[in-house]
Amino acid sequence: MRKAVLALFAITVVLVAAALAGRLTPGNGKASSHREAPLITEDPSADNTDLYAFRSPDRPDTFTIVSNWIPAEDPAAGPNYYTFSPSARYNINLDRNSDGKPDVTYRFEFRRSAGQFFLGNTVQPYTVTKIVNGKATVVGSNLKTPPNNIGPRTTPNYRQLAEAGIGSLSDGVKVFAGQREDAFFADIGAVFDLLAIRKGIGNTGGGKDFFAGYAVHAIALQIPISQVDTANHVVGIWSSTDRKQISVEITKSKGKTKRRTVSHYVQVSRIANPLFNEVIVPTTRKDEWNRGTPVDDAKFVSLVKEPILAKVINTLYKLDVKETGRDDLVQVFLTGVPNLNFTGDKPLDLLRLNLSIPPTTDPAKLNRLGVLGKDLAGYPNGRRLEDDIVDISEQAVAGALIGKLVPLGDGVDQNDVQRLPSFPYEADPPSGFDNTKGAPKP
Repeated sequence: MRKAVLALFAITVVLVAAALAGRLTPGNGKASSHREAPLITEDPSADNTDLYAFRSPDRPDTFTIVSNWIPAEDPAAGPNYYTFSPSARYNINLDRNSDGKPDVTYRFEFRRSAGQFFLGNTVQPYTVTKIVNGKATVVGSNLKTPPNNIGPRTTPNYRQLAEAGIGSLSDGVKVFAGQREDAFFADIGAVFDLLAIRKGIGNTGGGKDFFAGYAVHAIALQIPISQVDTANHVVGIWSSTDRKQISVEITKSKGKTKRRTVSHYVQVSRIANPLFNEVIVPTTRKDEWNRGTPVDDAKFVSLVKEPILAKVINTLYKLDVKETGRDDLVQVFLTGVPNLNFTGDKPLDLLRLNLSIPPTTDPAKLNRLGVLGKDLAGYPNGRRLEDDIVDISEQAVAGALIGKLVPLGDGVDQNDVQRLPSFPYEADPPSGFDNTKGAPKP
């Protein structure tokens, strides 16, 4: 039978759905620095914002991963409050052999519950699937997120509600998913105004934390070190989001047109090192980076060796920052730092954590600048909730790792709220009723 193929084309529904989601979701976080790539700004519920990985300070035989999604959630954004998308897959990936491919993936899929009165129900049942070297096993089912922090009448005793959202997977890993206070702190209003500094050189306070009063949705895992430890004790971590792409195949046979729909998941967002896509990758290539995986990151090496930020600093502040040949930044972002968390010469954007380095539990010894402040338990050795990523990044680009010490910063040295003393560590979200960003009218 002779068959004439009329057309074969793909309709990328993920992009259409993303645009609709961007218009219909309560608030797009338009001021948030987390909106790092053009296409993902239209799909906030799939947008990776921050990734943290650190030795658990109260359980040092484990390490904790916290991955955040959905930028700048206004806690009062009812009646359809923020939730994980039931049509997305949320992934936390671990690379144990530094090949840029996941050896272990924890995949989260969420459902939506019916609301009450005029309010959307923010308690979401979810399933966790563990994929080890391609073999998938469900390790958690019918787990539930706590509700969003709407207010004292709708969600009283919120600390207790959040605590009840902590669960255990069948492989012995502790898990939490739900709304959290955004642990990232930065004066992005000044940073994006051509690296403006409100006071001095930004290392002595005086900045305004844009993220104060905003929330995110987080997935947290607390994993026994013995489960994933390696010969060099370094594990690489990144998180990602998948959306369904639908392809429609049209063929003609004997004068009849046939259509066949095929769907599969495609990656629409990822994150590892903070600010990599935001600051290192130019706008024209940010969507390309979001669709890629660490194994493809060799094509971004030149962007790290010749960072745009170095040129901006020199143009604005005449600091004579080295603009080319920045192998020191390649170590921070793509290979790991020798004698700290080096994983080989293959360039991979991974958040690398050396599991043999103990957590810094003495508050007097914890330094917000991490390794730059001689605190080896901090960034770029993993990333703690307390690490001052903006100051670390600005000083590293200025040349801190190659002997040029310029104490640049944004004037925001710590989060506006303290982290929790135990898992999931990221603080409870602000209350929508309290609405700390607004003041009562007289």
